[in-house]
Amino acid sequence: MTPILTVTLNPALDISASCPVVEHGPKLRLSEVQTEPGGGGVNVSRAIAFLGGTSRALVAWAGATGARHRALLAAALPDLVALPLEGETRESLTVNDADGHQFRFVLPGPDWTPDQEDRALDTIVGAAGSAGPVVLSGSQPPGVGADFPARLAGRLGRGRLIVDTSGAALDRLVRAPAPAHAPWVLRMDQAESEALAGEPLADVAASASLARRLVFEGVAEVVILARGADGSVLAHRDAALHCRPPEVAVQSKVGAGDSFTGALALALARGEGVDTALAQGTAAAAAAVMTPGSALCEADTVARLLPDCVVRRLDLPPDPASGPAPGGA
Repeated sequence: MTPILTVTLNPALDISASCPVVEHGPKLRLSEVQTEPGGGGVNVSRAIAFLGGTSRALVAWAGATGARHRALLAAALPDLVALPLEGETRESLTVNDADGHQFRFVLPGPDWTPDQEDRALDTIVGAAGSAGPVVLSGSQPPGVGADFPARLAGRLGRGRLIVDTSGAALDRLVRAPAPAHAPWVLRMDQAESEALAGEPLADVAASASLARRLVFEGVAEVVILARGADGSVLAHRDAALHCRPPEVAVQSKVGAGDSFTGALALALARGEGVDTALAQGTAAAAAAVMTPGSALCEADTVARLLPDCVVRRLDLPPDPASGPAPGGA
């Protein structure tokens, strides 16, 4: 197994709690409070650990909240790389009401300067070494350039960077692709892929056509688009694949994407093909939605679901330009 490095530029101290009713006006008294170290890359590393793998987690921490986040994370992950910042690490609050509704409140992270961004690139490349996947997951903090994923991919070289991001960074990757600095794998959820397409992706074929088009435009070598309960599609130059999970009882959708990415990265680091990695990721995402709050996947549940996560090859038109264009063009 090659080593895995996860990168979290905008970690969050995740606080989850319950409240009978969420409404404006009165004080809302919370109960069943849990506090966990969160953020995209952090959750990917935690999912990898739950699945029996190991990874190195690079995290940008700031202030007293950052120190608390780091202390909680150190209890679960022994191999941490700190990127110290000024300011204060953000917090997020997830509240579940008695009717099963979930409310999520997320504060912004500290503002970055160009010097901090350059230092982060140097630190990541140094921590990554010369081999193994690097997972850049989660939102980017204020001040970090939208071209950061492409800059990092260029520094690492081809076939290494797995990206699961959002906002301006995702928009830049898709709308201004730089094939020479393209990430190895780009993953998006359904809302993000439909926003980029400019229209609903009504079925698996529509998602697969868009994913394949993005591959041929040089956005990434492999593009994965999630479709919620319908699973995920994966496209590369030679094929388009789909994997649908079995029906499961959903408790919380928080953590499903990070569990998917963690299982995918672990399979790839173990030398598995993309079809096996897609099945592993699909099973992990399904296992994650079966857990409450912000809990991630559980290894026993992943193993139980995996046999029912069958990957099938999709038949698509030979011309990838026939798929929906980003922005509905």
